[in-house]
Amino acid sequence: MTRIPAIFDESDLERRLLRKGSERRQALDPHCSDCGRTPLAGEVISVFGQRPVCALCRGAHPGEPSAQETVRHVEHGVSVRRALPRVA
Repeated sequence: MTRIPAIFDESDLERRLLRKGSERRQALDPHCSDCGRTPLAGEVISVFGQRPVCALCRGAHPGEPSAQETVRHVEHGVSVRRALPRVA
């Protein structure tokens, strides 16, 4: 029986999977439309029209933003929490 040679070794596969996950997460993370920076968790993003602006670039935009959003942690809504016991 002939054996098919492996195209990737284990470290190549790990690197590719890590890069794929990192790129996917970066695509979903909010970015400032002015400087391109990814705001930190807890930082407030101001939205002007459809353009999100970080707190550092906020001063360059006169007037009030149409919305403000707080950047959530990566694990927000995904983490496991202990359920409270039910009272009978």
